Amino acid sequence: MDKVRADEKAAYDVNQPEMEQGLKGVKMAIKVLKDYYSKDAAHGSAEGAGDSIIGILEVVEADFSKGLAEMVSAEEAAVAAYEQQTKENELTKMTKDQDVKYKNKEITALEKEISEISQDKEVVDTELASVNEYMAKLEEMCAPKQESYEERKARREQEIAGLKEALKILESEALLQIPHRHMRR
Repeated sequence: MDKVRADEKAAYDVNQPEMEQGLKGVKMAIKVLKDYYSKDAAHGSAEGAGDSIIGILEVVEADFSKGLAEMVSAEEAAVAAYEQQTKENELTKMTKDQDVKYKNKEITALEKEISEISQDKEVVDTELASVNEYMAKLEEMCAPKQESYEERKARREQEIAGLKEALKILESEALLQIPHRHMRR
């Protein structure tokens, strides 16, 4: 945008003085011709030709004036548009710079939060590992173990043998405890 504006300004700086000089020359030519044809009566026969030349020069003068006015107007409009766009660009840049500043602060805050959460996760993971290890030990201690048929049979036979022995002990104690009442018969 700056380069385009600089090119436009350079073109205006070259063309504007040329247009003014051309306009000045046409005005001078019209003045000279009017003075020439108005003072000398001997040129009466060429007066029609002089009027047409003066008329043509007046049209050229109007065109130069119009072209110069358009050139000046276009330059002023270009300058105003450039300045307005420059101000808008500065405002946009300032806004974007502030956005970047706030986003960087947000990034820093989020990185800090991520770090804290990661540390918390490590602590929780360690606790979870400990709980899982303890749970495995409890399951090992409390879970019923699958015994083979032979182990169950042997355990049952020991239990039966123990019960039979307990029965013998109880029977022998029961006999001992029966009071020997007079045996009468």
